Order: sequence, then structure tokens, then C-alpha cells
Amino acid sequence: MFIRQESFYSFRKNYPIIFGLLVIHLALFVWMNFLPGGSLVRNLGIGYNLAVANGEWWRLITPIFMHLTIGHVVFNSFSLVIFGPALEQMLGKFRFIIFYLGTGVIANIATYYLGGLSYPPHLGASGAIFGLFGMFVYLVLFRKDLIDQANSQLVMTILIIGLVMTFVNSNINVLAHLFGLLGGAALAPLFLTGVKPYHMYQHVHEASEPTFNPNRWQKKRRNQKLFKNVFWIVLALLVLYGIFNR
Repeated sequence: MFIRQESFYSFRKNYPIIFGLLVIHLALFVWMNFLPGGSLVRNLGIGYNLAVANGEWWRLITPIFMHLTIGHVVFNSFSLVIFGPALEQMLGKFRFIIFYLGTGVIANIATYYLGGLSYPPHLGASGAIFGLFGMFVYLVLFRKDLIDQANSQLVMTILIIGLVMTFVNSNINVLAHLFGLLGGAALAPLFLTGVKPYHMYQHVHEASEPTFNPNRWQKKRRNQKLFKNVFWIVLALLVLYGIFNR
């Protein structure tokens, strides 16, 4: 569920919503930091409670797509790559993007109402990503037919680490993380109606991709699979570390 074995081409084809979000993350990061008008984009889109109180409601949405530093955009994007594909497949494209944006907005609304007008400016996709965690927690607790034990253990381990780091790091928007998580868990039963368990897409080589004779690698497949599993689990932990230490 969290192990990515697709090629770039297959990932782009199978998970177009996540791929599109990644493109937006990168494009806005480059624009805000290196292109003309970047400062204006940042100032108009960043989450700022006082501006929301003055009618700039779009600031409840736009911060979900914005990242200021390279570490910020890379780690949040990797989090989306690891935790998003299973849910995009299970929910479908439309329900997934509504859920993702909905939990991000819930996180920003909580920041607005509970943080007060003096709350510092904020941005990033972490609230929406914690919304994905919230849905996974619901799966672990109430929909065991949709997630196996190994993935359940991984989800809960990463969640515990994430919650601990949320309160340890003073630079974290605690409200966004907590209410993104709670919002995801609360919305999960509405969005999970009629879904089927996740299954890994079978990779099909495109004409532009190099192909290999599978028999050539027969003896190495088991070791390669183990390496990939370990790699992605370690990467998931590094992603969390990066999110909370940017």
C-alpha cells in the first residue's frame, strides 16, 4: 500500500491527481522563489488570519499548495507520493481531491478560529497530509477489510511519531496537524462508502521506456523486493523527520 514500485510513467498515468498536485507544488515553489511576481504570489496566497478576517477567504485554500523552502516542498511532496496513491485509487479521482482539499481547508479553518488574529502566517500541505493520516486511522480502527495488519502497524507507528514531533517542534502549526487528522477521520466514513481494497497496478512498459528480459533478473527479484520495501519504509520515516524539522 505504501511501497511504490511504479515507473515515473506508470505513476503519472495511474495517479493523475497526485501527480498534478506535485506539479503545482513545484511550480509555485519555483515561482515564489525565482520568478518575477513571486513575492506577490506569496503575499496574496499565504495563510494569514487577519487577512481572512478582512474577507480574503481564499487564504483558507491557497496555503495548501504553497511551500517556501526546498526542504518544505520536497518532504511534503514525498509524503503525498507515499501516502496518497492508495487513497486515490480506492476513492477515485474526484472523491480523493475533494477529501484532500477538504481536510486541508478544515485545518486552516481551525487555525483561523482557534489561533486568533495574531497567529503568524502559515503555509504548506501538512494539514491535508494529516487528513490522509486521519483516513488511514479510520481504516485501521473500523475498516479492517480495506487494510492489512502490516500496513496498519506501519500507519500507527508513523502516526505516533508524527504526533510526538508535532508537539516537540515549536515551528509546527499544531492546530493544522491535529484538525487535519481529526477532519480526515471524521470525513472518512462518508468517502469510503462502496470502495474496494487497494491493489498494486500492474506495470506496463511504454514505448519510450527501456525493457528488460525478466528471466535475467529471476534470481535477484526477492532481494530487490526486500530492498525496495526497506527503502520506502525508511524514506517514510525520513519524510516525517523532514516535515517536522524544516
